[in-house]
Formats: sequence, structure tokens, C-alpha cells
Amino acid sequence: MLSNLVPLIFDSFVETLIMVAVSSVIGTALGLPLGILLFVTDPKGFLPMPALNVSLGAVVNALRSIPFIILLVAIIPFTRLVVGSSIGTAAAIVPLTISVAPFIARIVETSLREVDKGLVEAAQAMGATNMQIITKVLLPEAMPGILAGLTIAVISLIGYSAMAGVVGGGGLGDLGIRYGYQRFMPEVMWPVVIILIILVQGLQSIGDRLVRKLSHR
Repeated sequence: MLSNLVPLIFDSFVETLIMVAVSSVIGTALGLPLGILLFVTDPKGFLPMPALNVSLGAVVNALRSIPFIILLVAIIPFTRLVVGSSIGTAAAIVPLTISVAPFIARIVETSLREVDKGLVEAAQAMGATNMQIITKVLLPEAMPGILAGLTIAVISLIGYSAMAGVVGGGGLGDLGIRYGYQRFMPEVMWPVVIILIILVQGLQSIGDRLVRKLSHR
């Protein structure tokens, strides 16, 4: 029995890695510029656009307020439209990305708010363009905080990917539910739990090291 479980667990582990990695990359690609936009368009930002800021903030808050398991089911028609199916690893990536992108946006916005305003004012006094201020001042200074937040976001995605197993999303969560829970097989459930713990601990350690490396403190 053990010989049959090992490849099954390995395949599920790979599926989890794919779901988390792809949704993290796409979510960051969407959340990073969105977070920057939320920061610079704030009434106290250097490109104040209150109407746009309020609209974007409302959308971000709305998405963040929806529990993942509800979002997972609610956007099934959209998931089918995007990937052609509501089951499997590819289908799980869609709700995972939608759930993490607004979270990352708020992380980026909060990290940018912590940058010393004097640095921005100094850059403006030297004639730096808005894009130069963002890329040369704000992002480098905020990067430790952004990276720490991204670590938390990726770890949250691991938990979300496990919940995706409820609707056949694949990965370790799907394996644990189908075999460990529905078929009462603790020999499957415990390896799944242990692997998830090790994965989270490993990612947190890597994230902490990168943050310490980038931190100016």
C-alpha cells in the first residue's frame, strides 16, 4: 500500500507547488501595480486622484472580504470561461490568483506608506520623475516590508490551495480530503499534514532570510 501512496503524494505535492507558484506570480504581477496605484493616488499621495483611489479601494476591500471557499464556488462560471473547467490544478489557480492579488495590493500599499516622506520630497527637489520616484526610491526602500508581506501571502495560498481540494482542485488538499477524510485513511492524512507544515516552515525561513538581507536596519 505504501508503494502506491508515495507516487500519489508526490504528484499531489507537485500540483500544490504549481498552484501556489503560478498564482503567486500572477497575483504579484497584478497586486504590485495595484498597490502602487492605491498609494500614489491617495489624497495625500504625490498623484492624488480621490475618485480613482476610492473606487480601487472598494474593489480591493470587496474581494478581500469574501471567504476563499465562497469565492471558489462563486466564480466557477468565470473559472470555466478562463480555463475550460472548474476542476483540477489549472482551475484552482484562477480563484487563488483572484484571492491573493488584492491582499498583495494592500501589502504593497502599506509598505510604501512606511517609506520616509523626506526621501520622496528630496527626490522631487532633485527633479526626479514620478516613475523614477517609484522605481528608485519607493520600491527599494519598501522592499523588505513587501517581501515579508509576500511571504505571508504565499503561505496563505498554501492553505487556500488545500481548501481548493473541496471542489476537486487537486494538490495535497484534494488528496487529504479524498483519501484521508472521505476514505478514513490516516496513513494518507498525516503525510499530507506533515508535508504542508514542512513546506510552510521552509518558505517562512527563506522569506525571513531574504528580508534580513534586504533590510537597511
